[in-house]
Amino acid sequence: MFKTIKNDLPASIVVFFVALPLCLGIALASGAPLFSGLIAGIIGGIVVGSLSGSKIGVSGPAAGLAAIVLTAIGTLGGYQNFLVAVVLGGAIQLVFGFLKAGIIGYYFPSSVIKGMLTGIGIIIILKQIPHFFGYDPGGNLHFFEVNSKGTFSELIDTVNHITPGSALVGLISLGILILWDRVLTKKAKIFQLIQGPLVAVVVGIIFFTVTKSQDTIGITSSHLVSVPVPEDAASFFGQFSFPNFAAITNPEIWIVAFTIALVASLETLLCVEATDKLDPNKNVTPTNRELLAQGTGNILSGLIGGLPITQVIVRSSANIQSGGVSKMSAIIHGGFLVISVILIPSLLNMIPLSVLAAILLVVGYKLAKPSLFKKMYDLGWKQWIPFTVTVLGIVFIDLLYGIGLGLGVGIVVILIKSYQNSHFLHIEDSNNGKHVMKMTLAEEVTFFNKGAILKELDAIPQDTYLELDVRKTRYLDNDIIEILEDFAFKAKEREIDIKLVSERGVVENPSSFIEFFKLRPKSA
Repeated sequence: MFKTIKNDLPASIVVFFVALPLCLGIALASGAPLFSGLIAGIIGGIVVGSLSGSKIGVSGPAAGLAAIVLTAIGTLGGYQNFLVAVVLGGAIQLVFGFLKAGIIGYYFPSSVIKGMLTGIGIIIILKQIPHFFGYDPGGNLHFFEVNSKGTFSELIDTVNHITPGSALVGLISLGILILWDRVLTKKAKIFQLIQGPLVAVVVGIIFFTVTKSQDTIGITSSHLVSVPVPEDAASFFGQFSFPNFAAITNPEIWIVAFTIALVASLETLLCVEATDKLDPNKNVTPTNRELLAQGTGNILSGLIGGLPITQVIVRSSANIQSGGVSKMSAIIHGGFLVISVILIPSLLNMIPLSVLAAILLVVGYKLAKPSLFKKMYDLGWKQWIPFTVTVLGIVFIDLLYGIGLGLGVGIVVILIKSYQNSHFLHIEDSNNGKHVMKMTLAEEVTFFNKGAILKELDAIPQDTYLELDVRKTRYLDNDIIEILEDFAFKAKEREIDIKLVSERGVVENPSSFIEFFKLRPKSA
């Protein structure tokens, strides 16, 4: 792994600057102490990064769990009681890993996974636009809200709350990032080693230092990163919270624990699938090992006051985009988080939020490129509709609803295609006054195909010679066999002759389809 340090070190710096505001922002959105987000980011980087089999995946607190955490802290009677649920949730994830439940992620269509990536990218862009212009509302994760600020109201309010200094340094930072990504990295290796986000952050700190005494473009503390600054070792360790295990007998804690385990595992597995698709080296992450790593991370995070952890697509994609090639980038980024909260919290508190917003805008754009929409549209409606539904669901409702809606639509698409592709029907010329038709059944024919086959059989005209070919069929549902049995009875009345062609030979007007397929070899 140390052989790749020249790639992983620059990537870890970018991931660090992406992870830092996310750790703080997700903790704020979750109604938890800000330090809890940093704890989760550190454990996600160092512990989960070390145990995981993913080379480029990065773990930490996830926005998809923020609503669950916010609600649970209130219903369970405090943050320390909630931490018990985090620990138990991690233990349940270990059980999932030992039961080899990691295969679940493979059953989500590619269109839904791409929709998830795009939806998250759009949310990042929409949520960071106000910060980019120096408006830092305390809004929630929903697009529309009646009684509080959602994404839509925040975007409207931004027009009336632009802070000149934040907007200016945000635009400068965005220009640096675009210039670095599109031009400079192709000119010399030095620009690949020194990453654009690092330069943008340094410029942001310099800008704040130079202009802080100016009324017009000076940036106030409310528009800067806010990391807790401990005065001594005692105050530093005093920021940790510990679970109240006396509350473990509360049934609601177990319900929350199972919810966290299920949602965190699902988010992780989908992120693993998405990250592997983005990985230019096409590494395949062992999913059961990932669940074990995540479970271990959540147990440790809960024990010392951290938020629940999942593998996170924003950090992972930033890692990939920055050239990370091994798990060292994730581990090193966790080390940077440790160093930052211990040694340089005051320096971090000089970073304008608009600079970090510029970094996240670039990450969001790369996840939701306009060219991806065109590509999905060109692939046809079977890919376009689940993709679009997933994106809209994530943006306008939330992550889990969006994934659920996309998966539901994907299943409907599969059923429609299964309905259409259950058989092939070929009509030939008349032979001695009889219509000649050939129906070839697909390799697998299930009860989903009942409607299509019934429709075709009922439409066969009287006085027809039907050749039914099942040589390629490896699975024939009992429902379909019963349909054929009923059709054979009606065929005699309609003067329809049936020629059954199978691997065992040809049978003219079989007396019973049920008995015939009972005798069929298992291999067929």
